[in-house]
Amino acid sequence: MGLSSSFKIIVTLAIVFVVFTRTSFADDDDDLSSGFYSKSCPKVFSTVKSAVHSAISNERRIGASLLRLHFHDCFVNGCDGSILLDDTSSFRGEKTARPNNNSVRGFGVVDKIKAQVEKVCPGVVSCADILAIAARDSVAILGGPDWKVKVGRRDSKTASFNDANSGVIPPPTSTLSNLINRFKAKGLSAKDMVALSGAHTIGKARCTTFRDRIYNESNIDSSFAKQRQNKCPRKAPSGDNNVADLDVTTPTKFDNLYFKNLLSQKGLLHSDQILFNGGSTDSVVKRYSSKASSFAEDFVKAMIKMGDIEPLTGSDGEIRKHCAKPN
Repeated sequence: MGLSSSFKIIVTLAIVFVVFTRTSFADDDDDLSSGFYSKSCPKVFSTVKSAVHSAISNERRIGASLLRLHFHDCFVNGCDGSILLDDTSSFRGEKTARPNNNSVRGFGVVDKIKAQVEKVCPGVVSCADILAIAARDSVAILGGPDWKVKVGRRDSKTASFNDANSGVIPPPTSTLSNLINRFKAKGLSAKDMVALSGAHTIGKARCTTFRDRIYNESNIDSSFAKQRQNKCPRKAPSGDNNVADLDVTTPTKFDNLYFKNLLSQKGLLHSDQILFNGGSTDSVVKRYSSKASSFAEDFVKAMIKMGDIEPLTGSDGEIRKHCAKPN
């Protein structure tokens, strides 16, 4: 083999190595991982957890609200922080869409968390990641499972009122098939859907979301219905904004009693009780009601899968300075 041939082989191998290395690094940048901020913001997890702990100490309900923000964010064009954006002259945001208006809450808490993270490492951590971390911390602080949150998402520069209003977020009046199909469209199985519905072991719902159930449905415990009717009058708009616990037994503790309540026909929302109503998900509800560890394990898996829905990574999107507005 001549010198020129050997040189060509070496150069070719060098080019292949450079291309492979660049590709590998690009993939690493684009993938979500729990160690994404290990060098750029090593204190992000402790900073968020401290802020969430403080918020829950002030109001235990806020843990459910932060968890719900992450869910409502991910189901509309992916986990991109779009739900946090206020309206601008160029787009109408998602906050006033039907599933969110007078319903989702905790925006001020997210702003406080973001401000504390910005002090530690300015311009590094996305609002979308803060939602994912805060959701995990809320569950863990309220007695639920803990897990490693994958991070590395970037924030969208826009939001869509129409997309949030399109039905991608299933309403509380949903049939079982609608629930299954809406979650399937996001890459989540029926089991994932039931596990994620278990998030209703914490939090509250407004009278408008359960009025029809407590007055007109038959698959409901009568004493439970009467108890709820005391604060939710039959005729709207009286009492529309009055709230009731989604889990009548342990409303501020993340456990599996939500599923036990379904066995007793004490699901507050139609979309809760439909999970145990003679349909295909009855067996999953029974398993979770009798085995808390099974619910916890499947909930963690489903949360991680949900957090993987269409994230912006790499050079897409941006890292917002303020979560309520694009840079």
